[in-house]
Formats: sequence, structure tokens, C-alpha cells
Amino acid sequence: MKIVIIPDSFKGSASSMEVCNCIEKGVLKVFKNAEIKKIPVADGGEGTVDSILYAAGGNIKKIKARNPEGKIIEAKYGIINKDKAVIEMAEASGITLVDDKNRNPLKYSTYGTGELIKDALNNNNIKEILIGIGGSATNDCGIGMANALGYRFLDKDNNELEAIAENMIKVKYIDDSNVNKRIFDIKISAACDVKNPLYGENGATAVYGKQKGVTEESFDILDNGLKNIARVVKEKFNKEIDYIEGAGAAGGLGGGLLAFCNAELKSGIDAVLDIIDFEEHIKGASLIITGEGAIDGQTKKGKVPVGVAKRANNIPVIAIVGDIRDGAEAVYDLGITSIMPALKRAMPLDEAIKNSKILIEDAAERALRFISINL
Repeated sequence: MKIVIIPDSFKGSASSMEVCNCIEKGVLKVFKNAEIKKIPVADGGEGTVDSILYAAGGNIKKIKARNPEGKIIEAKYGIINKDKAVIEMAEASGITLVDDKNRNPLKYSTYGTGELIKDALNNNNIKEILIGIGGSATNDCGIGMANALGYRFLDKDNNELEAIAENMIKVKYIDDSNVNKRIFDIKISAACDVKNPLYGENGATAVYGKQKGVTEESFDILDNGLKNIARVVKEKFNKEIDYIEGAGAAGGLGGGLLAFCNAELKSGIDAVLDIIDFEEHIKGASLIITGEGAIDGQTKKGKVPVGVAKRANNIPVIAIVGDIRDGAEAVYDLGITSIMPALKRAMPLDEAIKNSKILIEDAAERALRFISINL
């Protein structure tokens, strides 16, 4: 019996790899000779590179890059099958790289993310790049990223502007004469699970700005800056990025990747499953086990369990979860066969987190004992 284990992390208690290991232990208590394939996954945020390299094999490449404040740091990306690069924008432009008490997104830039992309482009074997755009500190519409790739942003007097967020509103022209045109010859996908437009009441600044340090004083500068970049992009490239779902992801980096790299925005889990050749991994499987910290009505909107179930090719899919909440029943129509909660009794959250690994293992064993009855 072949069983594929492919969960998301249980945020705050267990990484996706730890969840895989716990589920495996529970499975082997029931089916001691089962063939286990473990695929820890992330959906574009922190851990995406490591999870993809574990599933597909490959190598880490480390380079010197700029963090959001422009300081030189070491950042990594992955190379799989020698022709695919996997990048997390959080490696160079993530919110964990800046002081949480003195955040100033007006001064921040995605330049370091552009440096990661540029380094991958310099490898002539690379034919495809996947960019996870979760966990950003930035709100610059990707102009920093674009600047690292050779784009120049000019004011009304044709003076070049520093590619930081506060200067978006001053941009009048875009010069693309020094851009490496190879960027348009390869496939670039952005793993993105938010649907926000670029600006406005549901845009990048309004919805995600506060956690990044946006204040009442900086809000209009940033939101109008995003709007201005969209206007200049329309004039220069005849592309409309204003209201595309996901354009507001990562402080507008989603829109920037569309505008400057001809990227495609994909749901995070679909992008990850594509690049690891998921359908190959599940060939011959009798069961797929997925999971996440909590399953509810939002799970159907592109989260890992449903993303996996939709591509399961009629293989039964069990979801092992920390908690079952309102609306969870919607996933049954999307390919999830059954849901098994990790909790065996009511308990405080801190107790559940402390014992999460034992609880996940036990839930896997319970689920597989139900299955063994029918075999």
C-alpha cells in the first residue's frame, strides 16, 4: 500500500515536515509495511524553498542580497532539475528581516528579491522560476525588484529615483533599455493566495499596511504611489494591473511581477504542486493524507488540503487537522473524503500546541484504523 502524506504546517505548533513525520508514525502503527511518500508543503510563504527541495530534490544557492532597508545579507534560493529556480521573496524582502519596533515601509524596497531573480537569470539553464510572495515587509509595487533587473524609474525631469516605496508617487517615466530581455523568455510564476487588488480600500496598503508599519501619515503616500505606478505601467506597457486579483499581494509585488516580468499569478498550492510534478508522486497511491491547523469555510479558497484534493485523480484524501470549524463541510464537495481532528477532548490552546505532535500521530492512527476495517 502506497500512502502519500502532504500536509501544510500547523502554524505555531508544527512545521509541515514535523506533521509529515507524525502522520507517518501513526500510519505505520496500523500498516507496518506501507510505502510512505512524504511531501511537506508550503503555499508560497516561509518554508516554500525547503519544502519543494525536499519533495523534488535540488540544491541551495546562496548569494549576497539587500534586505528591505538596503543592508547586505545572505539570502538563498533553490534550483531543481537544473532548470527550475524556486525563490521566496521573504528571504530578502521579508518582514522578519526588519526591526518590529521601528518599521518604516516608506524607505523599504524589494531590491533584494530582484537580486535573487537576477542571479537565477544568469544561469542559462534556468527555464522556469517560481516566486513565493508571502511574508513581505515591503509596499513598493515591486519597483525595487524591477530596479535590480535593470528598470530605471524617472521623475518629471528625467532624474532617476531611488527605487523605494516613498518615491512611487514621484515616478513619471520608466526606462527599460537596460533590462535583461531573457526575463521574458522564461516562465515565471508567483505563488499567491490573496485576492487583493493593488490599491484602494481592499488593496495592499489598506489591508496589510498596518502590520508593516504604515501610519496615517504614510498611508496616502503609499496607496497613491501604488496607483501612480499602475498609471505609468499602463502608459509604458499598456498593461492594467490595478484591479487584478492578487496584484496587491506582498505590498504590490504581485502587480510588479505582472508588469515587469510578465509573470503569472497562481494559487500558492497549485504553483507548488506544478513545480514538484505532484501527479507523478501520487501514481500508484492508495491514499493521500493532507492537513492543516484548522479547517473551515475558508479552506475551500485555495488552501493546501483542497488544492491537494482537487488534483488527487480520484485517490481518497483524508485531512488531519487541529480543529474543525464552521463551514468545513464545504470541502467534501471538493475532493476531501474525510476529516480527522487531532483533538481527542476539549483542552486549552497552549496544551494542544504543547502536545500537537502526539495528537497528530494519534489522529493518523485513528484514521488508518477506520480504513483498515474496510480492507
